[in-house]
Amino acid sequence: MSLTEKIGLVVLRKLDPERAHTLALAALRAGFAPLPGPVTSHRLKTTIAGLTLPNPVGLAAGFDKNAEAIPQLSRAGFGFIELGAATPRAQSGNAKPRLFRLTEDRAVINRFGFNNDGMEVIADRLGRCRQSNHKIEIPVGLNLGANKDSDDRAADFARVLAHCGNLIDFATVNVSSPNTEKLRDLQGPEALEALLSGVMDARKGLEKSVPVFLKIAPDLDSSEIDEIAEVARKSGIDAVIATNTTLSRDGLKSAHKGEMGGLSGKPLFEKSTRVLARLSRNLGKDVPLVGVGGIESALDAYTKIRAGASAVQLYSAMVYHGLSLAPRIAKGIDDLLKADGFETVAEAVGTQRGDWL
Repeated sequence: MSLTEKIGLVVLRKLDPERAHTLALAALRAGFAPLPGPVTSHRLKTTIAGLTLPNPVGLAAGFDKNAEAIPQLSRAGFGFIELGAATPRAQSGNAKPRLFRLTEDRAVINRFGFNNDGMEVIADRLGRCRQSNHKIEIPVGLNLGANKDSDDRAADFARVLAHCGNLIDFATVNVSSPNTEKLRDLQGPEALEALLSGVMDARKGLEKSVPVFLKIAPDLDSSEIDEIAEVARKSGIDAVIATNTTLSRDGLKSAHKGEMGGLSGKPLFEKSTRVLARLSRNLGKDVPLVGVGGIESALDAYTKIRAGASAVQLYSAMVYHGLSLAPRIAKGIDDLLKADGFETVAEAVGTQRGDWL
Protein backbone atom coordinates (compact mmCIF):
# COMPACT_ATOMS: atom_id res chain seq x y z
CA MET A 1 0.00 0.00 0.00
CA SER A 2 1.36 3.40 -0.97
CA LEU A 3 1.84 6.25 1.52
CA THR A 4 -0.86 8.23 -0.29
CA GLU A 5 -3.36 5.40 0.14
CA LYS A 6 -2.44 5.00 3.82
CA ILE A 7 -3.01 8.70 4.46
CA GLY A 8 -6.25 8.61 2.50
CA LEU A 9 -7.58 5.71 4.58
CA VAL A 10 -6.72 7.52 7.82
CA VAL A 11 -8.59 10.63 6.64
CA LEU A 12 -11.61 8.69 5.39
CA ARG A 13 -11.96 6.75 8.65
CA LYS A 14 -12.36 10.04 10.52
CA LEU A 15 -15.49 10.84 8.46
CA ASP A 16 -19.02 9.49 8.59
CA PRO A 17 -18.84 6.12 6.79
CA GLU A 18 -21.33 6.93 4.05
CA ARG A 19 -19.73 10.30 3.34
CA ALA A 20 -16.32 8.60 3.29
CA HIS A 21 -17.62 6.13 0.71
CA THR A 22 -18.92 8.95 -1.48
CA LEU A 23 -15.56 10.75 -1.27
CA ALA A 24 -13.66 7.53 -2.02
CA LEU A 25 -15.66 7.10 -5.24
CA ALA A 26 -15.03 10.73 -6.18
CA ALA A 27 -11.29 10.33 -5.53
CA LEU A 28 -11.28 7.19 -7.66
CA ARG A 29 -12.94 9.00 -10.57
CA ALA A 30 -10.48 11.87 -10.19
CA GLY A 31 -7.48 9.56 -10.46
CA PHE A 32 -6.37 9.60 -6.81
CA ALA A 33 -6.19 5.82 -6.50
CA PRO A 34 -3.86 3.01 -7.61
CA LEU A 35 -4.92 1.70 -11.03
CA PRO A 36 -2.44 -1.02 -12.04
CA GLY A 37 -4.73 -2.58 -14.63
CA PRO A 38 -5.95 -6.17 -14.49
CA VAL A 39 -3.51 -8.39 -12.61
CA THR A 40 -3.00 -11.69 -14.39
CA SER A 41 -0.78 -14.71 -15.03
CA HIS A 42 -1.20 -18.10 -16.66
CA ARG A 43 -2.22 -19.47 -13.26
CA LEU A 44 -4.69 -16.69 -12.45
CA LYS A 45 -6.58 -16.67 -15.75
CA THR A 46 -9.85 -18.46 -15.20
CA THR A 47 -13.32 -18.96 -16.65
CA ILE A 48 -16.64 -18.89 -14.86
CA ALA A 49 -20.04 -19.17 -16.56
CA GLY A 50 -18.38 -18.60 -19.91
CA LEU A 51 -16.70 -15.38 -18.76
CA THR A 52 -12.93 -15.14 -19.14
CA LEU A 53 -11.32 -13.46 -16.12
CA PRO A 54 -7.71 -12.26 -15.92
CA ASN A 55 -7.83 -13.26 -12.24
CA PRO A 56 -10.53 -14.64 -9.92
CA VAL A 57 -10.76 -11.58 -7.62
CA GLY A 58 -13.92 -9.55 -8.20
CA LEU A 59 -15.53 -6.45 -6.73
CA ALA A 60 -18.84 -7.18 -5.01
CA ALA A 61 -21.99 -5.15 -5.62
CA GLY A 62 -22.57 -2.13 -3.41
CA PHE A 63 -19.32 -0.25 -3.90
CA ASP A 64 -20.37 1.38 -7.18
CA LYS A 65 -24.14 1.20 -6.95
CA ASN A 66 -24.81 3.64 -9.78
CA ALA A 67 -22.17 2.77 -12.40
CA GLU A 68 -20.20 5.97 -11.82
CA ALA A 69 -16.62 4.65 -11.87
CA ILE A 70 -16.55 1.75 -14.33
CA PRO A 71 -13.38 2.75 -16.26
CA GLN A 72 -11.41 3.29 -13.06
CA LEU A 73 -12.59 0.13 -11.32
CA SER A 74 -11.84 -1.92 -14.42
CA ARG A 75 -8.18 -0.89 -14.02
CA ALA A 76 -7.96 -1.35 -10.24
CA GLY A 77 -6.62 -4.91 -10.39
CA PHE A 78 -9.89 -6.82 -10.25
CA GLY A 79 -10.68 -9.72 -12.55
CA PHE A 80 -14.34 -8.65 -12.79
CA ILE A 81 -16.64 -6.07 -11.18
CA GLU A 82 -20.29 -6.04 -10.17
CA LEU A 83 -22.32 -2.82 -10.06
CA GLY A 84 -25.64 -2.06 -8.36
CA ALA A 85 -27.98 -3.14 -6.98
CA ALA A 86 -30.26 -1.50 -9.55
CA THR A 87 -34.04 -1.34 -9.15
CA PRO A 88 -36.62 -0.41 -11.80
CA ARG A 89 -37.29 2.98 -10.20
CA ALA A 90 -34.85 5.17 -8.31
CA GLN A 91 -35.22 5.02 -4.55
CA SER A 92 -33.55 6.76 -1.65
CA GLY A 93 -33.23 3.72 0.59
CA ASN A 94 -33.51 3.68 4.36
CA ALA A 95 -33.03 6.63 6.69
CA LYS A 96 -29.52 7.74 7.63
CA PRO A 97 -27.32 6.83 9.41
CA ARG A 98 -27.30 3.45 7.71
CA LEU A 99 -23.63 2.47 7.45
CA PHE A 100 -21.45 1.63 10.46
CA ARG A 101 -17.82 0.64 10.86
CA LEU A 102 -17.07 -2.06 13.43
CA THR A 103 -13.33 -1.42 13.55
CA GLU A 104 -12.52 -3.81 16.40
CA ASP A 105 -14.17 -6.62 14.44
CA ARG A 106 -12.91 -5.53 10.99
CA ALA A 107 -16.55 -5.52 9.91
CA VAL A 108 -19.31 -3.27 8.57
CA ILE A 109 -23.06 -3.11 9.16
CA ASN A 110 -25.25 -1.53 6.50
CA ARG A 111 -28.98 -1.06 6.11
CA PHE A 112 -28.97 0.93 2.87
CA GLY A 113 -32.14 -0.61 1.46
CA PHE A 114 -31.22 -0.65 -2.25
CA ASN A 115 -30.65 3.11 -2.59
CA ASN A 116 -29.85 3.75 -6.25
CA ASP A 117 -30.54 6.00 -9.24
CA GLY A 118 -32.78 3.46 -10.97
CA MET A 119 -32.27 1.25 -14.00
CA GLU A 120 -32.74 3.98 -16.64
CA VAL A 121 -29.98 6.22 -15.28
CA ILE A 122 -27.68 3.26 -14.66
CA ALA A 123 -28.30 1.90 -18.16
CA ASP A 124 -27.49 5.31 -19.63
CA ARG A 125 -24.16 5.38 -17.80
CA LEU A 126 -23.38 1.83 -18.89
CA GLY A 127 -24.18 2.73 -22.48
CA ARG A 128 -22.04 5.86 -22.48
CA CYS A 129 -19.15 3.92 -20.97
CA ARG A 130 -19.41 1.24 -23.66
CA GLN A 131 -19.46 3.89 -26.39
CA SER A 132 -16.54 5.91 -25.00
CA ASN A 133 -12.85 5.48 -25.65
CA HIS A 134 -12.44 3.63 -22.36
CA LYS A 135 -11.29 0.09 -22.99
CA ILE A 136 -12.98 -2.18 -20.45
CA GLU A 137 -10.88 -5.35 -20.32
CA ILE A 138 -12.77 -7.25 -17.63
CA PRO A 139 -16.39 -8.47 -17.30
CA VAL A 140 -18.83 -5.94 -15.84
CA GLY A 141 -21.95 -7.26 -14.14
CA LEU A 142 -25.04 -5.74 -12.57
CA ASN A 143 -26.79 -6.74 -9.36
CA LEU A 144 -30.57 -6.79 -9.90
CA GLY A 145 -32.88 -5.58 -7.14
CA ALA A 146 -36.54 -4.91 -6.42
CA ASN A 147 -38.22 -1.69 -5.34
CA LYS A 148 -39.31 -1.62 -1.72
CA ASP A 149 -42.87 -0.56 -2.60
CA SER A 150 -43.23 -2.80 -5.66
CA ASP A 151 -46.47 -4.71 -6.17
CA ASP A 152 -44.52 -7.54 -7.80
CA ARG A 153 -40.94 -7.76 -6.58
CA ALA A 154 -40.24 -10.94 -8.51
CA ALA A 155 -41.10 -9.15 -11.75
CA ASP A 156 -38.75 -6.26 -10.89
CA PHE A 157 -35.68 -8.46 -11.36
CA ALA A 158 -36.79 -9.40 -14.87
CA ARG A 159 -37.56 -5.75 -15.69
CA VAL A 160 -34.06 -4.59 -14.76
CA LEU A 161 -32.45 -7.39 -16.76
CA ALA A 162 -34.61 -6.64 -19.80
CA HIS A 163 -33.62 -2.96 -19.63
CA CYS A 164 -29.91 -3.30 -18.87
CA GLY A 165 -29.00 -6.78 -20.07
CA ASN A 166 -27.52 -5.85 -23.44
CA LEU A 167 -25.04 -3.51 -21.69
CA ILE A 168 -23.58 -5.96 -19.15
CA ASP A 169 -21.58 -9.18 -19.12
CA PHE A 170 -23.49 -10.91 -16.30
CA ALA A 171 -26.44 -10.24 -14.00
CA THR A 172 -26.97 -11.21 -10.37
CA VAL A 173 -30.40 -11.89 -8.89
CA ASN A 174 -30.18 -10.51 -5.35
CA VAL A 175 -32.89 -12.05 -3.16
CA SER A 176 -30.65 -12.10 -0.10
CA SER A 177 -30.34 -8.51 1.11
CA PRO A 178 -31.67 -8.28 4.68
CA ASN A 179 -32.47 -4.58 4.29
CA THR A 180 -35.63 -4.78 2.18
CA GLU A 181 -38.50 -6.19 4.21
CA LYS A 182 -39.49 -9.76 3.26
CA LEU A 183 -37.07 -9.84 0.30
CA ARG A 184 -35.41 -12.97 1.68
CA ASP A 185 -38.79 -14.71 1.52
CA LEU A 186 -38.07 -15.03 -2.20
CA GLN A 187 -35.37 -17.60 -1.36
CA GLY A 188 -38.06 -20.21 -0.63
CA PRO A 189 -37.99 -22.92 -3.31
CA GLU A 190 -41.36 -22.21 -4.93
CA ALA A 191 -40.97 -18.43 -4.93
CA LEU A 192 -37.36 -18.66 -6.10
CA GLU A 193 -38.17 -21.05 -8.92
CA ALA A 194 -40.92 -18.72 -10.20
CA LEU A 195 -38.70 -15.65 -9.89
CA LEU A 196 -35.80 -17.25 -11.75
CA SER A 197 -38.15 -18.49 -14.46
CA GLY A 198 -39.21 -14.90 -15.09
CA VAL A 199 -35.60 -13.71 -15.19
CA MET A 200 -34.58 -16.45 -17.61
CA ASP A 201 -37.54 -15.58 -19.85
CA ALA A 202 -36.38 -11.96 -19.87
CA ARG A 203 -32.91 -13.11 -20.88
CA LYS A 204 -34.37 -14.75 -23.98
CA GLY A 205 -35.34 -11.31 -25.26
CA LEU A 206 -31.80 -9.92 -25.10
CA GLU A 207 -29.41 -9.62 -28.01
CA LYS A 208 -26.96 -11.88 -26.19
CA SER A 209 -27.23 -14.64 -23.60
CA VAL A 210 -26.11 -12.91 -20.42
CA PRO A 211 -24.99 -15.28 -17.64
CA VAL A 212 -27.34 -15.09 -14.65
CA PHE A 213 -26.00 -15.51 -11.11
CA LEU A 214 -27.99 -15.98 -7.90
CA LYS A 215 -26.83 -14.36 -4.65
CA ILE A 216 -27.94 -16.10 -1.47
CA ALA A 217 -27.87 -15.34 2.25
CA PRO A 218 -25.54 -16.98 4.77
CA ASP A 219 -28.36 -17.36 7.31
CA LEU A 220 -29.71 -20.60 5.85
CA ASP A 221 -29.85 -24.01 7.45
CA SER A 222 -28.63 -27.14 5.70
CA SER A 223 -32.01 -28.11 4.29
CA GLU A 224 -32.55 -24.59 2.89
CA ILE A 225 -29.14 -24.66 1.23
CA ASP A 226 -29.95 -28.02 -0.30
CA GLU A 227 -33.29 -26.71 -1.63
CA ILE A 228 -31.62 -23.68 -3.20
CA ALA A 229 -29.00 -25.93 -4.80
CA GLU A 230 -31.77 -27.99 -6.38
CA VAL A 231 -33.57 -24.89 -7.68
CA ALA A 232 -30.28 -23.52 -9.02
CA ARG A 233 -29.65 -26.72 -10.96
CA LYS A 234 -33.20 -26.94 -12.36
CA SER A 235 -33.50 -23.26 -13.28
CA GLY A 236 -30.44 -23.20 -15.54
CA ILE A 237 -28.73 -20.28 -13.80
CA ASP A 238 -25.03 -19.94 -14.49
CA ALA A 239 -23.51 -19.44 -11.02
CA VAL A 240 -24.33 -18.90 -7.35
CA ILE A 241 -22.76 -16.17 -5.20
CA ALA A 242 -22.31 -17.29 -1.61
CA THR A 243 -22.96 -15.16 0.34
CA ASN A 244 -24.59 -11.82 1.10
CA THR A 245 -24.44 -10.17 4.54
CA THR A 246 -25.61 -11.84 7.77
CA LEU A 247 -28.07 -10.92 10.51
CA SER A 248 -25.93 -12.79 13.06
CA ARG A 249 -24.00 -10.79 15.67
CA ASP A 250 -22.12 -13.64 17.32
CA GLY A 251 -18.84 -12.69 18.98
CA LEU A 252 -18.82 -8.99 18.06
CA LYS A 253 -17.03 -6.45 20.25
CA SER A 254 -17.66 -3.09 18.57
CA ALA A 255 -19.96 -0.39 19.92
CA HIS A 256 -22.16 -0.58 16.81
CA LYS A 257 -22.77 -4.32 17.08
CA GLY A 258 -26.44 -3.76 17.95
CA GLU A 259 -27.27 -1.75 14.83
CA MET A 260 -29.86 -3.25 12.51
CA GLY A 261 -28.79 -4.33 9.04
CA GLY A 262 -26.51 -6.78 7.29
CA LEU A 263 -23.11 -7.56 8.79
CA SER A 264 -20.16 -8.04 6.43
CA GLY A 265 -16.43 -8.34 6.94
CA LYS A 266 -14.19 -10.74 8.85
CA PRO A 267 -16.86 -12.20 11.21
CA LEU A 268 -18.74 -13.52 8.16
CA PHE A 269 -15.84 -15.59 6.84
CA GLU A 270 -16.51 -18.92 8.55
CA LYS A 271 -20.30 -18.87 8.15
CA SER A 272 -20.17 -17.93 4.46
CA THR A 273 -17.44 -20.48 3.72
CA ARG A 274 -19.48 -23.29 5.25
CA VAL A 275 -22.48 -22.34 3.07
CA LEU A 276 -20.15 -22.24 0.07
CA ALA A 277 -18.72 -25.69 0.80
CA ARG A 278 -22.16 -27.28 1.21
CA LEU A 279 -23.33 -25.74 -2.06
CA SER A 280 -20.16 -27.02 -3.73
CA ARG A 281 -20.84 -30.52 -2.46
CA ASN A 282 -24.40 -30.39 -3.81
CA LEU A 283 -23.70 -28.73 -7.15
CA GLY A 284 -20.29 -30.14 -8.03
CA LYS A 285 -19.21 -28.82 -11.41
CA ASP A 286 -22.80 -28.27 -12.62
CA VAL A 287 -23.07 -24.71 -11.28
CA PRO A 288 -19.91 -22.74 -10.40
CA LEU A 289 -19.71 -20.67 -7.22
CA VAL A 290 -18.42 -17.22 -6.29
CA GLY A 291 -17.18 -16.98 -2.71
CA VAL A 292 -17.89 -13.79 -0.77
CA GLY A 293 -17.70 -12.89 2.90
CA GLY A 294 -14.83 -11.91 5.15
CA ILE A 295 -12.00 -12.03 2.61
CA GLU A 296 -9.16 -9.70 3.56
CA SER A 297 -6.06 -11.61 2.45
CA ALA A 298 -4.81 -13.86 -0.32
CA LEU A 299 -5.02 -16.82 2.07
CA ASP A 300 -8.68 -16.04 2.78
CA ALA A 301 -9.45 -15.93 -0.95
CA TYR A 302 -7.47 -19.12 -1.57
CA THR A 303 -9.37 -20.84 1.24
CA LYS A 304 -12.65 -19.95 -0.46
CA ILE A 305 -11.34 -21.37 -3.74
CA ARG A 306 -10.27 -24.62 -2.11
CA ALA A 307 -13.66 -24.79 -0.37
CA GLY A 308 -15.39 -24.70 -3.76
CA ALA A 309 -15.33 -21.19 -5.25
CA SER A 310 -14.25 -20.63 -8.85
CA ALA A 311 -13.93 -16.90 -8.12
CA VAL A 312 -14.26 -14.56 -5.14
CA GLN A 313 -15.47 -11.02 -4.44
CA LEU A 314 -14.34 -8.27 -2.04
CA TYR A 315 -15.90 -5.16 -0.60
CA SER A 316 -15.88 -4.54 3.17
CA ALA A 317 -12.18 -5.33 3.63
CA MET A 318 -11.31 -2.38 1.40
CA VAL A 319 -12.64 -0.09 4.15
CA TYR A 320 -9.67 -1.20 6.26
CA HIS A 321 -7.09 -2.20 3.65
CA GLY A 322 -7.72 0.12 0.69
CA LEU A 323 -8.45 -0.42 -2.98
CA SER A 324 -4.97 -1.84 -3.56
CA LEU A 325 -6.11 -4.92 -1.64
CA ALA A 326 -7.48 -6.43 -4.87
CA PRO A 327 -4.18 -6.66 -6.78
CA ARG A 328 -2.36 -7.73 -3.60
CA ILE A 329 -4.77 -10.61 -3.14
CA ALA A 330 -4.58 -11.62 -6.82
CA LYS A 331 -0.78 -11.74 -6.70
CA GLY A 332 -0.92 -13.65 -3.42
CA ILE A 333 -3.26 -16.26 -4.90
CA ASP A 334 -0.80 -16.72 -7.74
CA ASP A 335 1.97 -17.42 -5.22
CA LEU A 336 -0.20 -19.87 -3.27
CA LEU A 337 -1.23 -21.77 -6.41
CA LYS A 338 2.40 -22.04 -7.44
CA ALA A 339 3.50 -23.21 -4.00
CA ASP A 340 0.88 -25.98 -4.00
CA GLY A 341 1.67 -27.11 -7.54
CA PHE A 342 -1.55 -25.94 -9.20
CA GLU A 343 -1.27 -24.67 -12.76
CA THR A 344 -4.74 -23.09 -12.79
CA VAL A 345 -7.35 -21.79 -10.38
CA ALA A 346 -9.71 -24.51 -11.61
CA GLU A 347 -7.33 -27.23 -10.40
CA ALA A 348 -7.57 -25.88 -6.84
CA VAL A 349 -11.36 -25.44 -6.71
CA GLY A 350 -12.93 -27.62 -4.02
CA THR A 351 -9.75 -29.50 -3.08
CA GLN A 352 -10.29 -28.80 0.65
CA ARG A 353 -14.09 -28.64 0.65
CA GLY A 354 -14.30 -31.42 3.21
CA ASP A 355 -12.64 -29.23 5.83
CA TRP A 356 -15.77 -27.05 5.88
CA LEU A 357 -18.50 -29.69 5.87
